[in-house]
Amino acid sequence: RFHHTSISHLFSCSKTVSDEKYQDPFQLGRKDLKNLYEDIKKELLVSTAELKEMCDYYFDGKGKAFRPMIVVLMARACNIHHNNSREVQASQRSVAIIAEMIHTASLVHDDVIDDANSRRGKMTVNQIWGERKAVLAGDFILSAASVALARIGNTAIISVLTQVIEDLVRGEFLQLGCKENENERFAHYLEKTFKKTASLIANSCKAVSILGCPDPKVHEIAYQYGKNVGIAFQLIDDVLDFTSCADHLGKPTAADLKLGLATGPVLFACQQFPEMNAMIMRRFSKPGDVERARKYVLQSDGVQQTTYLAQRYCHEATREISKLRPSPERDALIQLTEMVLTRDK
Repeated sequence: RFHHTSISHLFSCSKTVSDEKYQDPFQLGRKDLKNLYEDIKKELLVSTAELKEMCDYYFDGKGKAFRPMIVVLMARACNIHHNNSREVQASQRSVAIIAEMIHTASLVHDDVIDDANSRRGKMTVNQIWGERKAVLAGDFILSAASVALARIGNTAIISVLTQVIEDLVRGEFLQLGCKENENERFAHYLEKTFKKTASLIANSCKAVSILGCPDPKVHEIAYQYGKNVGIAFQLIDDVLDFTSCADHLGKPTAADLKLGLATGPVLFACQQFPEMNAMIMRRFSKPGDVERARKYVLQSDGVQQTTYLAQRYCHEATREISKLRPSPERDALIQLTEMVLTRDK
């Protein structure tokens, strides 16, 4: 079991330093992400008006562009580390665009699978246009991302980023399954979290490092940073499902329980309340299961344990990225690990 005090002490110390030392990652990444959504829309050249409207719906410029921002900051950090180059290559920026397209296609498909009715505070594509058309729109965005990927013309990059698409599908299958053995459940949950969320960030970071620097050690640093930040991001997401109000989150709370999913806070709570095991196995399907499970989670230290685990992953991400030569972008990526932990939506 992880030592809580040492890590929370570590993070409370780092907070005071970071306020003076680091630049806001969003400010720093903004120059490379200018016209990001316009450029994505150019990739989605479509003949039918309805398909165009559906594809443009989530690319409204209101998203945080969290993934593309990590990608461009990583590109700059690796370029500076390699040969002190201050420019982001066009191919590296393309990776940021492709990452956002793959991510958005996965959201469209997820909303169909989950029969979700709201996303980012507005109605989902499947609610407006129906499930069949939503599936096709997600497919279309993925195919446009694949065309953009082929245009980079680098087989190593194609191999790294197509892995993301495979992982997304495998992660979704893992989420649809459930482990009967309690000891296997947490490993299953973390593997699903990596494939569904972290693989995209890890492999996109690796892709821009390959384009910017020939050193395999740097590729591994970029990959490990993305992987650890990605897992932490999802762990905090799973915490917010229990602690944030629906208006703030932009989607319904306890959504995961309603979908029958046992996330980190539930699995930790289960150690204190073994009666939750039966609920997990029937995927919270009996009347009252969702409310009871939510109550158990909030009575337990499940939320705190999941947050501590996210801190561990962020600490590891910081340890990895600190191996690169100092630069404002490298420091912004360190700062970002803290923002992942303290976000409230």
